[in-house]
Amino acid sequence: MTAPLTPDTLTPGQAGARLAEFTVIDVRTPGEYASGHLPGALNLPLDQLRGALPELRRAAGLLVVCASGARSENACRTLAAEGIPAATLSGGTAAWVAEGNALHRPEAARRTVWGMERQVRFTAGTLVLLGLLLGVLVHPAFQLLAAGIAGGLVFSALTNTCGMAAVLARLPHNRPRPADLEATLAALRAR
Repeated sequence: MTAPLTPDTLTPGQAGARLAEFTVIDVRTPGEYASGHLPGALNLPLDQLRGALPELRRAAGLLVVCASGARSENACRTLAAEGIPAATLSGGTAAWVAEGNALHRPEAARRTVWGMERQVRFTAGTLVLLGLLLGVLVHPAFQLLAAGIAGGLVFSALTNTCGMAAVLARLPHNRPRPADLEATLAALRAR
């Protein structure tokens, strides 16, 4: 019986020194990816990862990145469970930029989409305010909406997961176009 794989965690300095050795997979939404990504990174949103396992199995030296490192850690655990070695970028693209590294920003980016963490903060804040406002103006039971969001945020912090992000990732502006996903899979097959 073989021991399960343990994903490596690389600092931005370590990853930058070896960037040419990696197939960089960015698991953020297409909008986040378009707003800036590591040079040479391919966009494969986290919820599309399982469908790309055959291509990822053949790719050598996977480095998985996201905005903060949380989604890339989840992706690396999924890959490790499938026997695919991968490393994650500690702190994600935020840490990459904080250490003075550049992000590639495509000229053809249609518009800048907010990062997933910003989308979650906006949605959570809006729902809390709405629950409080409706609780005062309509019926006190609406305050349960605010309490439910607060409970979800606590659960999210304790489990390092985010159900709201999973829901927001399914919105049309966060979804890859089929041609973009197919181009990523074709690029993986060509490596």
